[in-house]
Amino acid sequence: MQILLVEDDRDLRRFLSKAFREEGYGVTETDSGDRALERALEDTFSCVVLDVMLPGRDGFSVVGELRKRGVSTLTAKDELESRVRGLEGGADDYVTKPFDLPELLARVHALIRRAELRHKDATLQVGEVTLDPLTRRVLQADRVVDLSPREFALLEFLMRNVGRTVSRSRIAEAVWNYKFDPETNVVDVYVNYLRKKLSFGGRTAPIKTVRGVGYRLDVGDGG
Repeated sequence: MQILLVEDDRDLRRFLSKAFREEGYGVTETDSGDRALERALEDTFSCVVLDVMLPGRDGFSVVGELRKRGVSTLTAKDELESRVRGLEGGADDYVTKPFDLPELLARVHALIRRAELRHKDATLQVGEVTLDPLTRRVLQADRVVDLSPREFALLEFLMRNVGRTVSRSRIAEAVWNYKFDPETNVVDVYVNYLRKKLSFGGRTAPIKTVRGVGYRLDVGDGG
């Protein structure tokens, strides 16, 4: 589970990063709203924890953009008016400074758990492809696509990251649960399997190869 931590107070950021890592989270740190938005759109995070008062783009603006993309956010400031504004602006939760660390950790855990439950059960759709995580059923233009469990997991991961380029190492960790071995081509082999099953009737699978990096699922034709 990955957390994006956005805080311009270096000492507080380091303290929180250490606390999150001790809880088993992966942590990416940044110190401004503009960089936070860039990182959040480049990668996938289970939760974004950010201060409201940030250099450049403030926390309210970041929350509004991330909310459109379904990213769970927890904001922090010390005024009631700001808390109301943060929640109304799309933040999933809000804590006031100074905060109690155990409470903050509990809130982050609860946010991630709720988001995982929502995402796990929600039907995914990208272009003509629909994937139902509950029934394990995949449709493409009303045609049932028969996938192996590993192919299904690969497609689900790509659909949850639609429009993002994901590296082979990230795919291996998410789908196979192991550290990527650069000597193996298992990811490329399964992407090829998936492409073949999603190509029919003149259609091309919407999985693009990003040379030297990995793959990206786009809405539309791939290659």
